[in-house]
Amino acid sequence: MGKIVSIIVPCFNHGHYLDQTLNSIITQTFQDWECIIVNDGSTDNTKEIANKWCETDNRFKYIKKQNGGLSSARNAGIKISEGEFILPVDADDIIHRDYLKKLLPILIKDESLAIVSCYSKFFEKKIDNIVHESKPKGSSIKDILFENSIIATSLFRKSCWEEVGGYDEQMKNGFEDWEFWVAITKLGHHFKIVEDFLFYYRRTKESMLSDTLKNYRIKNLEYVINKHKEIYREKFENTISYMFYLVNLYRDSETKYKYSKEYKLGKILCDPLIFFYKLFKVGDKSS
Repeated sequence: MGKIVSIIVPCFNHGHYLDQTLNSIITQTFQDWECIIVNDGSTDNTKEIANKWCETDNRFKYIKKQNGGLSSARNAGIKISEGEFILPVDADDIIHRDYLKKLLPILIKDESLAIVSCYSKFFEKKIDNIVHESKPKGSSIKDILFENSIIATSLFRKSCWEEVGGYDEQMKNGFEDWEFWVAITKLGHHFKIVEDFLFYYRRTKESMLSDTLKNYRIKNLEYVINKHKEIYREKFENTISYMFYLVNLYRDSETKYKYSKEYKLGKILCDPLIFFYKLFKVGDKSS
């Protein structure tokens, strides 16, 4: 008989964090789960770590695939899962021991809900070194059209994954979870945020989230809007307002940078070089 919850753990070269993540799963107070570890083409010791856990507890399963990104890895795990409910957990994050105990009953009792999420704590290096807290709000598509308020590690119905065709594997530079939530909620499904800190996000300088916000935010937003254009057309005024908000945000950031000490110092250092470059360039033309 299959387990009621399938926990999907994609792992790409995060073997050094995997033990801590899987330990937060095996110590759950709710025990009716299976955990599928998806090795997404890792070149580190992910395989050895995963096999050790599979030998320890038969609720752990392991599959390996060619690297295809988070969406591809999650889809691969969900395809072979047996649970009615799915929980994706990245291989460097941690869930509270009562995560399933507190969230699962809510999803089971309320059939109008597709997703149940919670508050989050961001930590660096050690779980007790909290650097940020997130307390999202909302319950429907209108609350996540422009900003994602649902963490990737949220509990959802497998039937919803089937309904929207899974995670979009074209999205390899982040925001794939946001697009997935938009696809589900635009069908009329709702979500609930439990006001309890049950998820711990590991924040590192090289984290995918930091890279995404810095380099791919606009491109990803454009992709999501184009894919779900009928929703954004309905909310045309809100969409335009958000676009102007982004324009002003980036303009203000650029202005702040120009007035920063680093920019002024760079300008002081570069101005003489520019002067001599122009001088010699003029001199070359005159000769």
